[in-house]
Amino acid sequence: MNECWLPDEYIGLETDRLVERIRSHKRRLGDDLVILGHHYQRQEVIEHADFRGDSYGLSKTAAEQEARYIVFCGVEFMADSARILARPEQVVIHPDTSAGCPMADMADSTGVERAWADLEDVLGATDDVIPLTYINSDVGTKAFCGRHGGAVCTSTNAPRAFDWAYSRGGRVFFFPDEHLGRNTAWNKGIRGEQAVLYDPALPLGGLSPERIRAARVFLWKGHCHVHTHFTEEMVKLAREQDPEVRVVVHPECRREVVDAADADGSTSFIIDYCARAPAGSRILVGTELNLCRRLNLEHADRSIEALDRSICPNMWKVSLNDLLWSLDRLGEVNVVRVDPGFREEAGLALERMLSI
Repeated sequence: MNECWLPDEYIGLETDRLVERIRSHKRRLGDDLVILGHHYQRQEVIEHADFRGDSYGLSKTAAEQEARYIVFCGVEFMADSARILARPEQVVIHPDTSAGCPMADMADSTGVERAWADLEDVLGATDDVIPLTYINSDVGTKAFCGRHGGAVCTSTNAPRAFDWAYSRGGRVFFFPDEHLGRNTAWNKGIRGEQAVLYDPALPLGGLSPERIRAARVFLWKGHCHVHTHFTEEMVKLAREQDPEVRVVVHPECRREVVDAADADGSTSFIIDYCARAPAGSRILVGTELNLCRRLNLEHADRSIEALDRSICPNMWKVSLNDLLWSLDRLGEVNVVRVDPGFREEAGLALERMLSI
């Protein structure tokens, strides 16, 4: 990606002027432009999105577009995935190149290759180990999965991805989010010593050879700070204050939080859960604050609030100022490019995700 920084003349522009100019670009470009917005984006940004969704939905949408320009309002790994899935002649733009993902940074291809070698040393071969990477990962780890017969997954299709992996081998190597992996495995009945945590900072991941041989799932030690912010105590306190409250959380939350909640699921699941709730319901949501606020605005006949205030600062980085600058200099700044050495293999893992 060609990293460029917002020029001074875009800083401090009034909102009305920003909105007017963005809308003008959209009218002028018509079908040549599509703007994708992740659910965690600020309200003022998401209002300009032609499509909004979670990581899976937007990846699928990106692959279906005919537009010449795809502007992805989200974080870096999402724009990278769109670039891999888009046609070569399409141009993918990420309005703020500093908007990364800390969880994605917790696993890189070098560390994952080292872990793979550890498993091979103990098991003798990794033929029955299927790697699955959460879409919240960098291009190198996606390419690793493509190269080793694995796939990308999202919180939406993680259960189906596990089924797909087990139809091909006896073990799953899941990274970088341990909690989504553990919660998915738990729901498949894979618990205790069958699902072990691999810590890349320790020899053999902190595991004995015996534990590696007994395991069916290897969980990379990584997490999303937005979702590990929520605690079991928050859920208990909410119920003490209102026994009728319903709590729904994201599967990136810790296991004990998922156990304490009424329901858990992907961002799409949470949106649907709130939409189907009866009028008058009070719902607390354990996910990013921007989505919680939007759900409350969209369902005025029920009370939908955040379980606690938890923000993704990288999602917040994308602003109307960034969006306008990217449209003013369309195809010149913040163009997403992917290492050709990774693109084909990462694309293979992403295509498997879409086909699962």
